[in-house]
Amino acid sequence: MFLQLSSAAALRAADVTPAEISDYSKPVFNLHKHLSSPVKIQSIELLKMKSNYFLRTRSTDGAEGLVMTKGVEDFTGILANRVIPHFLGKDARDLERLVDEVYVTASNYKLAGQAFWCPVAYIEQSLFDLMGKTLKKSSSELMGGVLRKEIPVYLSGSDRKLSAEEEVEVYVRGVEETGAKAVKFKIGGRMSDNNDAMPGRTDRILELAAKKLLPKVTLMADANGSYDAKNAIAMGKRLQDMKYLWFEEPCPWEEKSETKRVADALDIKIAFGEQDSSLWLFQWMIDNKVMDIVQPDLNYNGGFIRAARVARMARKVGMWICPHNTQTGAASVNILHFAATTPNVGPYMEYVHRGPEKKESWYSPNFAIKNGVIPVPAGPGLGLEFDPEFVKKAEVVKL
Repeated sequence: MFLQLSSAAALRAADVTPAEISDYSKPVFNLHKHLSSPVKIQSIELLKMKSNYFLRTRSTDGAEGLVMTKGVEDFTGILANRVIPHFLGKDARDLERLVDEVYVTASNYKLAGQAFWCPVAYIEQSLFDLMGKTLKKSSSELMGGVLRKEIPVYLSGSDRKLSAEEEVEVYVRGVEETGAKAVKFKIGGRMSDNNDAMPGRTDRILELAAKKLLPKVTLMADANGSYDAKNAIAMGKRLQDMKYLWFEEPCPWEEKSETKRVADALDIKIAFGEQDSSLWLFQWMIDNKVMDIVQPDLNYNGGFIRAARVARMARKVGMWICPHNTQTGAASVNILHFAATTPNVGPYMEYVHRGPEKKESWYSPNFAIKNGVIPVPAGPGLGLEFDPEFVKKAEVVKL
């Protein structure tokens, strides 16, 4: 059912056997160890409250898991017809096997990509919430144990519609408001064939960022596939001379060989992988050093389990994993738990910040950044408490 891959170079670097390096399908969690009795999945529902969507799972014994989603409204057909039926009636303790099997059930592999894996991820994360609440343990504990109780974050989420002056000012204010020690700028024009978002914008960002933030703040840059290899190498040399921590997605994400050319030519770390959802391909990219930092998205790649397998691949060759994240507030709780339990996460996790944190009354805790860190919620499951009255008012979406 699963393709296998090995690399002599990676084997030498990691000092492991071919079976170990290629076995990216090997389980990472043992949920049966934590739960002695079956946890039968009774229902899976999509809820809507104003513009927000939530995925709710319930077990036959009354336990409930609830996660806030992003973008799932675009994938409701796949959620309803391809993903939910596979999980209903099953034992949530078998979650890792269920996530593997949903890919091949009914030829679902033909749909692989964000539109398929996001629905899987939201169900998986909701079930981790449910099982944690059943045990009165955090999801981090179910995923191997809590290694860190607060997570350093870097600020991201800027918009290429902003001028260079406006973008740099967003982060100057953000650092003042949050105490963040790192920020990431958007450079280039996003899949733009070497064109800038505005004439001279990237040059001006680099100039102003150096003047206003260095050396106290660590800087990163994200090109979102703006450059071919030649231009990415030239830009990367500028960034490494300025001591940027990493250069993210320099070339279009499908062009792995171009990204590898950039990684081979530069000393600065290349961060890559946010658009990918093939574990085979992550193994190949790691073996062939396409990047230095792996960046699966916890939703686009299918959830905690699949990201943990990518982390294990990266750990064997000494790479960081710094998941891509475009979420904030209640929807961002997944990245905190993942970072809490994963040994080889990088020094900062991505967190979208566009201004002072808005405290919401319908969930707690709020995710305020103080001194550059966010505490990991310590309560059962994902540690979020939703106002019951708010949840009661949510509409169950007919799928």
